[in-house]
Amino acid sequence: MSANSADGTARTVTLDVVLVKAGRTKIRYPAELIADDGNHITVRAAWAGEGVRDFGFVRFEPGDVFTEHYWRDRWYAVKEVRAADGTLKGWYCDITRPAVVDGAEVVVEDLDLDLWRSADGTDVRRLDEDEFAESGLARTDPEAADAAMTALDELEARAGAEGGLESLLV
Repeated sequence: MSANSADGTARTVTLDVVLVKAGRTKIRYPAELIADDGNHITVRAAWAGEGVRDFGFVRFEPGDVFTEHYWRDRWYAVKEVRAADGTLKGWYCDITRPAVVDGAEVVVEDLDLDLWRSADGTDVRRLDEDEFAESGLARTDPEAADAAMTALDELEARAGAEGGLESLLV
């Protein structure tokens, strides 16, 4: 999102995305604010990881661009992943507590569960359910654990349905 400065020129608004896991910052990276309607926040950022991350079913690498969608009332984040040439790789979804915008930061707490949907929709897979079980969230915060599982189930159903994950973004 750009805003006009006092001299009439447009400037890009940058936020830091802060992913917290188990009470510690897992990663922090700058992102361009695309939109914020008070509930749904959209940002765009370059791949912030070190080098290449090969999951076997997708590779995240320098030059990849993530258009990330966060909500203040939903237990997930949806990230459209494109290669440097603009080719859609797919959608990576993090199960998180609802996003909190604090000044120039979008803060989300990662709850270990993830979902991947390939660009063509033929590969929808749940990820890291073992890490989620090991986290102990079901024991320490059963309401949050239930919300996380419900969010994962909802995303999986949407990923395979008409309109896919894109239907969440309107």
